[in-house]
Order: sequence, then C-alpha cells, then structure tokens
Amino acid sequence: MILRMFSLAALGFALVLGTSAQAAPDVDAKTHDGKVVSVTADKLVMTDKDGKEHSHTLGLDAKVSCDGNMCKLEDLKPGMKIRVTTKKDDRQVATRIEALDKNEDFEKRAK
Repeated sequence: MILRMFSLAALGFALVLGTSAQAAPDVDAKTHDGKVVSVTADKLVMTDKDGKEHSHTLGLDAKVSCDGNMCKLEDLKPGMKIRVTTKKDDRQVATRIEALDKNEDFEKRAK
C-alpha cells in the first residue's frame, strides 16, 4: 500500500515537472507576425504587420507548423499568416514558423 502511494506521488510529481517545463516561455526567443511572400529551402521572405518586406535564414532545426500541426516548408504559401520565432539576439535566423491561416484567434495569441 505504501509502495503504491509512493508510486502515485512520484508520478504526480513527474507530471507537474513535465507540464511546467513545457509551459515555460523561451526567454531567448523573439516572435513577430506577418505574411509569407516566398519560401526556399533555406530562406523565408515575409512582410510584417506594416507591410515591410524582410527575410530570415532558416535554422537547421527550424520547426514548421500549419495551424498547430507539423508541416513542411512547401506547405507555406504566399499570403499565409505566420508567426516567426527567432533567437532574441539574432533576428535573422528563424527557429520556428507557425502558419496560422485557419486560426481565427491569430491576432489574439500571446507573443
């Protein structure tokens, strides 16, 4: 009985630690919203909220998602709304691209 209680307590503790680790914001990251202009194997060209065009080099381990699901760079089409994550100290390299075209709460999401 004591072993069972200890096991459940350990499992609960592990779940709490795992959840808090995932929920912690990446303090070394910076995000900004815009729209896709073009995408190649190593470069993203986008416009920001003010319509100003700029580009990012894609990091080797850059993550790409489309409306919350993992996708490929080829799935990003011109005009799609995106949120780009870069390192805080290097805004030229994109580490994550989230396409949010079907997400109605795009503008309301926390940055």
